[in-house]
Amino acid sequence: MRVSLEELRSRLGRWSAGRGPLSVLLAARLRQMIDDGELVPDAVLPPDRTLAAGLSVGRTTVVAAYDLLAQEGRIVRRQGSGTRVAPAPAPLRRRDTANPLFRHLLEPADHVIQLVCAAPDAMPAVVADAYATALRRGITDDIGYHPAGHPRLRAALAERYAVDPATVLVTTGAQQALSLIASALVAPGDRVVVEAPTYPGALEVFRDAAAVLRPVPTTMDGLDVGALVRALGERPALAYLVPTNHNPTGTSVSDLARRRIAAAAAGTVIVEDEALADLGFTEPLPAISRYAPDRVLTIGSLAKTVWGGLRIGWVRGPEPLIRRLARAKAVHDLGTDVPAQLAAAELVSTLDDLRAQRAALLRHRHDHLCALLRDLLPTWRFRPADGGQTLWVELPHGDGNSYAQTALRHGVAVLSGTTLDPNGDSARFLRIPFLSPPDVLTDATQRLASAWREYAAGPRSLVG
Repeated sequence: MRVSLEELRSRLGRWSAGRGPLSVLLAARLRQMIDDGELVPDAVLPPDRTLAAGLSVGRTTVVAAYDLLAQEGRIVRRQGSGTRVAPAPAPLRRRDTANPLFRHLLEPADHVIQLVCAAPDAMPAVVADAYATALRRGITDDIGYHPAGHPRLRAALAERYAVDPATVLVTTGAQQALSLIASALVAPGDRVVVEAPTYPGALEVFRDAAAVLRPVPTTMDGLDVGALVRALGERPALAYLVPTNHNPTGTSVSDLARRRIAAAAAGTVIVEDEALADLGFTEPLPAISRYAPDRVLTIGSLAKTVWGGLRIGWVRGPEPLIRRLARAKAVHDLGTDVPAQLAAAELVSTLDDLRAQRAALLRHRHDHLCALLRDLLPTWRFRPADGGQTLWVELPHGDGNSYAQTALRHGVAVLSGTTLDPNGDSARFLRIPFLSPPDVLTDATQRLASAWREYAAGPRSLVG
């Protein structure tokens, strides 16, 4: 088994964020990965020079780390056969992810400014108020298992979207909604149309389902609708789109394009992710589901508008599909937490006010980050977002993966574009969220600028 540079770099996580020489920190993280079974016996590790370039460090750093692990007997280094994890009884094979988005969430809290996960950084007071109100109303004569969702929350969502409650399924966040859809509608080898780039959590779900990804480009100027229509003409099993306040570019698809997409989707289920739809800086456009209600599953969530710790999401769609997804959810977890659903029902009734407050706050922080980037990193290219939570930023040269390693040593964790691109392209891009308070954004951008000066100076600055 050969471990690619990209996979190893992703799994290393925030390896350089501790104290001490880089070679010691790198050896410590590799040691942990070997001991935990993430790097299996006889796995071939990247060569010294390759790993050094990928981590944006000097070759002596990697050589010293490898030598330390070789002395401990954890790796074997032989002339002509490269560097391998030492032979040993193989641990049980575990299924996990190398995606940096999820890997960073598993890292312990440290001094690093987190710009990887785009989500609200604090629970607003309205969440506690909603729980208190829901619990005062009480829960009686209720076994507590509601695979399709508690009737009170389904009714609140149905009223908000002017649909029948039978066409609404409550899920444990939008991520579970995606997982249920993939498990129910995607068989191994099925084609799934996705944007390139797109939300990395969706890519993980479809890869886990063994789907064949069919990417269509989305640039700073928005979705290539013509390419999408052609892809839909190939009759894929599914098409996953973020048409409003797209993650990561912050663009939105026009109403005319939405009608065109709906018309082209005959025979294909469209999954319309509206998790960010309430965070626009202008009035939202009609959902694609308005133009093709029999072929669209629309995903929503409170994670971005309210708080990610409130694990409440939902799917709206044709009643037969919703029943099918509800059966899958019953097997998965018997239903989402009831007190959380009742609190969510209280919040849904005030969601317009919450949306307006959140969008105004994000607009202010968006403008602050844009001004900082123009001032401190004038060679970086980006387009102001229409809404959402992130900017899609292009580096003038180099690649986002190796720059992210340099940024990490300056105390900022940032997500490279390759993680969000099913083609593995977008290497020169970064996704930068604007959710943090202005003082944190200022500190983070100053660190990014300092890291860029070091990175742009080239190999001469990469000392072990």
